Parts: sequence; C-alpha cells; structure tokens
Amino acid sequence: MENDSMPDKAIDSAYNDIRSILEKARGTAYRAVNFAMVTAYWEIGRIIVEEEQKGAKRAEYGEYMISGLSLRLTREFGKGFNRTNLKYIRQFYLKFPNGHALRGELTWTHYRLLLHIEKEESRQFYMAESVNNNWSTRELERQINSLLYERIALSKDKEKVKELSKKGHIIRKPEDIIKNPYVLEFLGLKENTNLHESNLEQLLIDKLQAFLLELGKGFSLVARQKRITVGGDHYYVDLVFYNYILKCFVLIDLKIGKLTHQDIGQIDFYTRYYEKEEKQDSDNPTIGLILCSDKNESMVKYTLLNENKTVFASKYKLYLPTEEELKRELKREREEIEQERRLRGSAE
Repeated sequence: MENDSMPDKAIDSAYNDIRSILEKARGTAYRAVNFAMVTAYWEIGRIIVEEEQKGAKRAEYGEYMISGLSLRLTREFGKGFNRTNLKYIRQFYLKFPNGHALRGELTWTHYRLLLHIEKEESRQFYMAESVNNNWSTRELERQINSLLYERIALSKDKEKVKELSKKGHIIRKPEDIIKNPYVLEFLGLKENTNLHESNLEQLLIDKLQAFLLELGKGFSLVARQKRITVGGDHYYVDLVFYNYILKCFVLIDLKIGKLTHQDIGQIDFYTRYYEKEEKQDSDNPTIGLILCSDKNESMVKYTLLNENKTVFASKYKLYLPTEEELKRELKREREEIEQERRLRGSAE
C-alpha cells in the first residue's frame, strides 16, 4: 500500500516544483511587459512635450499635434493611442520627468491613478507604498480615496493608521496581465472577453444571443462583452446589438442574482455613453435592457433616457420582445442549463 502511494508523492513533488517555476516565470513576464510599456509611454510623453515646446503658440500647437498623432498611431497601433490616452502620456512625462525613478513593479494603470495626485510628496508616498506593499490598482485607488497620506500626516500614531489602512488589501497576481486591456492594446493582442463571464453567465448569454438573432426582427450582433473605458476605468456590456429596422443600438446587461438600484444605474450609464460616443446622427435613441436571473425569479427591464421614453412606446415595441416574453425565455434558459448540469452530474 505504501509503495502504491509513492508515484503520487513523486507527482505531487514534481508538480509543486513545476508550478513554482511557472509562477515565477509569469511574474517575471508580467513585470517585463508592464515596465516596457511604462518606459515606452514615458519616452512618447517626452517626445510630445519637447515637440510642443518648439511651437510658438504652445496650447494650440500641442492640441493640434495630439490630434494628428492620435489619428496616425491609432490607425497603425490600435485604440490605446486615442487623444485622451496621449494626454495622459504627456502628463505622465511632466509629473515624472526623471525616467530613472520609474518603478518596474507599477503598471500603467497605477501611474494613471498617481497622475491625479497634485502634491509631489503625496504622489511619491503612494508610489512607494504601492511598491513596498504590492498594492493592486484597486487597492491603490482605495487608499488614495481614503486619504491615507493626509491621515498619516495628521496623526500622532502613524503606525496605527497604516495598520488600519491594510484592511481590504488585494494582492496583484501575475495572471492579471491577461485581463489588463492597456497591456493587451500595447502588445496588439485581442482581449479574451470570456474572462469577464462566469460559466452560468456565459451559457445564458449564448442562449440570449441566439434567441434574439432568431427572432428575425432586425437584430444584428455588434459585440459581446463590449469594453468601454471612461476616465481610465473599464466597463463591459454583455451584449450589444444594432437593430437595422429600428436603426438603433440595443444594449443588454445580464445579472446573476437579485436586481439592485446599482444595476439599473449601470445600464443607464451604458446607454448615456452610447448616446454620446457611438450613436450617429441618423440613429434613433439607444435602448438599454437589463435581465436579472435569480434562482427563484427572473426580472427584465427596458430602459431609455427620460427624453426618449415616448419613442419606445410609439415605435420600438413593434419590433422588440416584451418584458414578459424575455422573462419567460430567461427562466426557460436557466432551467434548461440547470437540467443539463444535473444530467451530466448523474452520468458521471
């Protein structure tokens, strides 16, 4: 019996050694890619600032150059070089003029957060704390918003304040590189949208996508897990359709669990974004649709901006499934998925 277990022990030992090697290699790759991107952006910022300083009318000249560079760089290297990001890159060089002081442990998203801090000493504090404590970008943002630097500066018991600040600490993992849109854009890689879906969500979205396309009422799929970026934060719309009969975008957000006010606010936010950034003058108002699949109950809610609600009543309802139809379909799909899971479980 003891001899029978020896191969398993050998496999366990080999597996642990290999796992350690792979984790170390991934960590090294993560840091190398991020630092290459950060230093490249610093150099780009330096070139922009130096070229701006040659212009007689600096503000006007600089804006014109940013627009021209954005157009050409986006055409060749992708959307990581839109005007907003180029302005961040320019600001990055101005706030961190000493390129040798950049830290390879910090990502571009870390630096974008640090750019919002005006005081040099405060910015250096958060930079050092991020490195020393291996803060993720979410943790850095939390600490900035909690005014950690200011609280420490005012407190007599500085160590106590720092100890309390560690609650909610999140360790960055090397595999997060495959989820960071900025890194993927820099490398020219396509984002894996399935990473943003749970297994149940993925199955439900598959079925909802097929259901709407099979309706035969003008639905055409634009994107799945469509990323929109606002102020450096990334959001993902589960399904984006364009209805060529109604001539409008239809945005769908699926939630697993009970519907909250925050969920409704999020679909309104997506709708406003599309109205401002994606809708053409010839398009009709964007429709938001939130679907909530709970174990006990499904909920469906159409949403339009207040100024567009009369359009929905008069025209859109002719071509869109009703909330009740969608609710029944969502319930049927979830039951079907659960049944398939039970059958697989009994077969195993």
